[in-house]
Amino acid sequence: MDSSHTRRGQPCWFRLPKVGMIAVNDGLILRNQIFRILKKHFRGKPYYVDLLDLFNEVEFQTASGQMIDLITTLQGEKDLSKYSLSIHRRIVQYKTAYYSFYLPVACALHMAGENLDNHTDVKNVLVEMGTYFQIQDDFLDCFGDPEVIGKVGTDIEDFKCSWLVVKALERANEDQKKLLYENYGKADQACVAKVKELYKTLDIQGAFAEYESKSYEKIIKQIEAHPSKAVQAVLKSFLAKIYKRQK
Repeated sequence: MDSSHTRRGQPCWFRLPKVGMIAVNDGLILRNQIFRILKKHFRGKPYYVDLLDLFNEVEFQTASGQMIDLITTLQGEKDLSKYSLSIHRRIVQYKTAYYSFYLPVACALHMAGENLDNHTDVKNVLVEMGTYFQIQDDFLDCFGDPEVIGKVGTDIEDFKCSWLVVKALERANEDQKKLLYENYGKADQACVAKVKELYKTLDIQGAFAEYESKSYEKIIKQIEAHPSKAVQAVLKSFLAKIYKRQK
């Protein structure tokens, strides 16, 4: 969808010579396997319908987040002035947080016979964690080592509403904003280099380090407010897997 060349260190599926647009149908086949697997293993369980509803809802949320992410990059619609932290948060919350962090825990809660409405505090922690995870992704897209993260970042070329560009717009003076407007979203390595150099001038790396530290403290505080030590342990184990990750 974002015209990338690699994922997880491998060429993107649609880029392979004998695949191309067939990848769309391949994606649909993979998507249908979700419900075939759920049917095979959980059809006779009392929570089966709840799982179906959960997967359908999270799929809708993820597709909606992806849609918002993509329509902001349309040719003729590119406008950096529309980018803000609130828009970025809406994108990452729906695009990443629900399916990556909330879905697995929500499945476990259903299987334990719990009502999800009684666990909104857990949901809030997981969404916050997912937001932090995506901001890490935004940072690594620009500053990460492609050999380590398994892909070549293209957020700058793709005009993505990245956390980095939003923070840069907050910190930039008028001349620096002009440079961003002139170079952001262009598939030209000279333009990309100018944007990355501006990020360094504006100390976006320092801004990320500060965000990461404060986000970690905030999430830990939310987790430790939960009355169950067992739930705290699960949530802290999630956080430990992503804190200061490099890929």
